[in-house]
Amino acid sequence: MSLKDQIEDVLHNVFGYKSFRNQQKDIIESVIDGRDVLTVIPTGGGKSLCYQIPAVVLPGTALVISPLISLMKDQVDQLLVNGIPAAFLNATQSGTEQQYIIQQYLNHSIKLLYISPERLAVFSFLSMIEQHPPSLIAIDEAHCISQWGHDFRPEYRQLNHLSMRFPKVPIIALTATADKMTQQDILNQLNLVDPLVVVRSFDRPNIRYTVVEKFNLTEQVVSFIETQKGNSGIVYCSSRSKVEDMTTRLVARGFSAMAYHAGLSTNERQIAQESFLKDNTQIIVATVAFGMGINKPNVRFVVHADCPRSIEAYYQETGRAGRDGVPAEAILLFNNKDLNWYQQQIAEKYDNEQKQVEQHKIEAIESFAQCMTCRRIVLLNYFGEHRTEPCNNCDICLYPPEQYDALIDAQKILSCVYRVEQRYGAQYIIDILRGSGRSQIKDNGHDKLSVYGIGKEHSSDYWHSVIRQLIFLGYLHQNISTFVTLQLTENARPILKGEVSLKLAKPRLEIVKKSRLNRYARAINLTTILSYEERILFNNLKRLRKQIADMDDIPPYIVFSDATLLEMVQTMPESKKQLINVSGVGKIKLEKYGDLFLEEITDFTLKNR
Repeated sequence: MSLKDQIEDVLHNVFGYKSFRNQQKDIIESVIDGRDVLTVIPTGGGKSLCYQIPAVVLPGTALVISPLISLMKDQVDQLLVNGIPAAFLNATQSGTEQQYIIQQYLNHSIKLLYISPERLAVFSFLSMIEQHPPSLIAIDEAHCISQWGHDFRPEYRQLNHLSMRFPKVPIIALTATADKMTQQDILNQLNLVDPLVVVRSFDRPNIRYTVVEKFNLTEQVVSFIETQKGNSGIVYCSSRSKVEDMTTRLVARGFSAMAYHAGLSTNERQIAQESFLKDNTQIIVATVAFGMGINKPNVRFVVHADCPRSIEAYYQETGRAGRDGVPAEAILLFNNKDLNWYQQQIAEKYDNEQKQVEQHKIEAIESFAQCMTCRRIVLLNYFGEHRTEPCNNCDICLYPPEQYDALIDAQKILSCVYRVEQRYGAQYIIDILRGSGRSQIKDNGHDKLSVYGIGKEHSSDYWHSVIRQLIFLGYLHQNISTFVTLQLTENARPILKGEVSLKLAKPRLEIVKKSRLNRYARAINLTTILSYEERILFNNLKRLRKQIADMDDIPPYIVFSDATLLEMVQTMPESKKQLINVSGVGKIKLEKYGDLFLEEITDFTLKNR
């Protein structure tokens, strides 16, 4: 059997999946052929398989570089349950343990070895792998190497020598979150040779996005969580003190909640994380220190009690929800005070060029929070993925704002951008339209333009809202490389000529008021997917899964995901031959767990005839 034939066999019989997702097979075959790859795939989109399957079929051992111990352990646990020998190295292990694992690598008795980027700074380790090269090198969370990314980590920069040291070893860089600038920086930093670049859609259609004005934080968070019927979720706060305060308040209200932040000891953080992963704790209240290492597929909601500092951070943090493809909620509680605090940090922390980049990111998340068009369109547009069809799964689509004929407003803005030669940002354009007396406008002679003062009837906030919508809809482009100047797109031409009509959302000068959270936040549950009897069986299977997981000391989702249990309920397999056809059931898991789950399904069927 050729290597390319083997990948199908591994997909079906080891991992239990029936088919590859978009371009997974192309990526895997490229790695097997020895080609470098950069892949940008959203959380839950199957990134890990892109290097795990090549690692299984190629001779030797793959080296996987991962930033967090918890993520390494989780990945290794899942591989071991599927019958794939794997290990990880970290500083918490004894010298004897580390030597044993290195010997496993040298003997090729493991297929994957997970390490931190810091490990490559250890001369003895680097020397060892140079003498015994890996089958492939996978760099997870690759956006950490880029200063343009939202989570730059200096230790990742030392990975830029890998392509030179291992010219015959394919390198695959993987991330869920990278805009075009970050993607190019990753390619440059890693010196990838003729790489295959695969950027999948950033869309997470199962996540419902909602933004609500923050006015009574605790009551808002509590009222939302009460709709969740015991589902697992994460509440993000911007500081350690806020995390502790929110955790105390939730526990006082009777919720199962634990805190997670960098101020806790390693042991305290580990206890909180494992309790959450094993479904012993419903809610983790955390700073952004929590998240990158979390591979829990059945997180049903993510609440941002404070606004994140960029769309990249928001996208990645909300991406912790619904990794199993089952519906999930993302709630952002927003007010401008959060952004004012970030802007103060930027002023104190960064040089001028980086200030411009960080300021653009804050303006982008503010635009998302205040947008009047489909939030998913705004998110995807930010990552360069242009879509015009509304998603029907965000607060704006479900409860659309009032629309109005905006052609004349749009023509005023687009004409002004054109007349100043597309060299200025939004505020400058607005100041011209509103007839501002600022000296820069007069010095440039822009007070003599025909568009000067033709928008006096509206406030600055009004015009900002219109400009944001024109950007989201693809009529204007914000060029960050020229300090966020506004530029016309090809789509602007028919608007300027009046050849088409244009409807925009009527600008609302305040974010949604208190009724919105209860109005929009509908519980994510299975009532729309399963009947009453099916929900009983689903809960029975979850209970069995928890018992098995506790006995094996692993998180329940490693046994089977919620999506796999749902398919069992919907197909009601009666034999192992039928059970193996359920997505997520491979041969190893079939032998380990198949009889137990079939017995549970059979018992339920007999009792409910």
